[in-house]
Amino acid sequence: MVALSCLTRKGHLLYCCIVLSTDELLENLRKLERRRKRILAGLRLPSEGLPGSLAQSRRRCGSPGCHCHHGGEPHRSWTLTFMLGAKRHVEHVPAELLDEVRKRVQKGNAYKREVAELMATNAQLLLLGRRARKQQEAQAARKRAAR
Repeated sequence: MVALSCLTRKGHLLYCCIVLSTDELLENLRKLERRRKRILAGLRLPSEGLPGSLAQSRRRCGSPGCHCHHGGEPHRSWTLTFMLGAKRHVEHVPAELLDEVRKRVQKGNAYKREVAELMATNAQLLLLGRRARKQQEAQAARKRAAR
């Protein structure tokens, strides 16, 4: 049995809740548990992964003899921005390291996404498991009261 319960005020949706049967909750729990196992099986800590993001900027160097000083195209440079503790760090990335740093940042960000998905799945399992236990307890109480 699926029931939809919504609360509105002045035509605006404030709250909407889908009520699932205990069997549907348990099936959702099994699906989430399979998802968690799949994520864990594929989760590999990249030993060379880097945190943060790469950004390209353009700036003039200030050297009087340079083409950029006379209105030419500004120089391109890359920086890696990341947090260490509570402090933001911005480091210059030399052109010869750019491809390697980009791959390492992509690996680090992919790992962070997988961990975030795992944590969200764990939260869903916690909440649905709690709801399923409450429904099972309520069903058991109704059966005892009916005797």
